[in-house]
Amino acid sequence: MLAIRPFREGFDEEVFIRIFNVVFEDYDDFRSMTLEEMKKMEKSPTFDAKGIFIAEWNGEAAGIVNAHVDKFREEKKGFIQSLGVLPKFRGKGIAKKLLEKALNSLKERGMEVAETWAQTDRKACIHIFESFGFRKVRASSLMKKSLREIPYYLQKNTEVTIRDVQLNDKKDIETLNKLENETFKEHFNFRPKTIEETKYSLFEVPWFKMQRWFFAVLENQPVGFVGIGIDERLNREKKKKWGWILDIGVLKPFRRKGIGTALMLHSMQILKNEKMEHAVLYVDDMNPTKAIKLYEKLGFNVLRKNVVYQLPLN
Repeated sequence: MLAIRPFREGFDEEVFIRIFNVVFEDYDDFRSMTLEEMKKMEKSPTFDAKGIFIAEWNGEAAGIVNAHVDKFREEKKGFIQSLGVLPKFRGKGIAKKLLEKALNSLKERGMEVAETWAQTDRKACIHIFESFGFRKVRASSLMKKSLREIPYYLQKNTEVTIRDVQLNDKKDIETLNKLENETFKEHFNFRPKTIEETKYSLFEVPWFKMQRWFFAVLENQPVGFVGIGIDERLNREKKKKWGWILDIGVLKPFRRKGIGTALMLHSMQILKNEKMEHAVLYVDDMNPTKAIKLYEKLGFNVLRKNVVYQLPLN
């Protein structure tokens, strides 16, 4: 009855997309994926087709999972992503078999730890992970702030200049890459991002065709950055006007000086100018820079929590 087979790149994209779009359609921050977008994802420097599997029930595609191995990561950690089963096939144990297949795939490729995540309201998903021995290691938050009023009264650095990152300037892209790597090196799951990955995220990532990035400059030296993006398809499907804070970082010697506040206020105003009604972002609750405190000060509220789980594979 049940068969689980490897994903065939160049043949199974439409199958994967069809299942993905149905399984995740009720997530407020997910939207449907197109074939063109799937093909762009396959060109990502970190794309890993070896860990994608499709479950078939009596020959009919029923579920998917991705056991992702990041070829640039030295740490022997793999990631369980996109685990889902079509509604009409649920209750048959397919999700557990897909997860078992994914874990075996990570083991076979030398991974020592499996990591995954789940929204706190996805009880069935959490139950499956915990039944395999996954344990919670941390949590993250999706936060949202109305752009009707921007709190310019908050103290910010008045010496810093904020300028656009020139995306047609090789030097600016290299500077952005270096800043991101330096400001995030203390963060959970950090590993240095290659310049190719930075270019992909700026020009090829399917979700945010509208992006703008900014440097915070002191004495002609960039000391921080922020990126914003708008996913027009998500907003259209979910009937929202969300603008995203994609990334923000300030070099360690310049933190606690109001530079992060200045970058956030600037970003929120740009999104408001683009007719967005809310700014949204993700944050690791245990972020070493205590970024969540900055977002709370700016008026962001937690929309929901995600739980990060890990499982030793040895």
